[in-house]
Amino acid sequence: MAEPTKKPSPLQGRGLGEGNVNPTSPAPSPSPEGEGDSYAFRFRDDETADEPAVSLDAFLDQPDAASVRIEAGDDVERLFPHLGHVKLVEIDFPKFRDGRGFSSARLLREAGYTGEIKATGDVLVDLIYFMRRCGFDSFAPDVPFDPEVAEAALARYPYVYQHAADDAVPIWQLRHPELARG
Repeated sequence: MAEPTKKPSPLQGRGLGEGNVNPTSPAPSPSPEGEGDSYAFRFRDDETADEPAVSLDAFLDQPDAASVRIEAGDDVERLFPHLGHVKLVEIDFPKFRDGRGFSSARLLREAGYTGEIKATGDVLVDLIYFMRRCGFDSFAPDVPFDPEVAEAALARYPYVYQHAADDAVPIWQLRHPELARG
């Protein structure tokens, strides 16, 4: 009798889950000192920013700053002229029901920012799939994520219906490749 094949983790290559064989997507790691007791999930293989993030106004006044913190209500477009030297953008979620951070991340990605975008604050594990689609690539929630719950949240939807900041191909394009613009 043939041995059953082990189904790969839906998070292979996403940085979470057992059996992660993609060396460019590191497993979640504890937050650097100074970020409290939260647990960070990071989906990047480059170095983490080594300086603390400063407020948007402070960032704009400091020409050598490389990490910025976007608070609810900040106009992220003020950052656009400086994206070339920004290593980290932390977007704070003061309350889980405040969705402005999703828009900020998407605007940054649409403006061409390829650096790290970290969600901080009241980040709910069931929203990380949608946050990843908007462009977030690291998370430092106030309440730590259970890795198994995070894995389930990221694997919940196997198909997408529209283009976003990630590279997921919409299901209509998979079904009808001849309709895709090329």
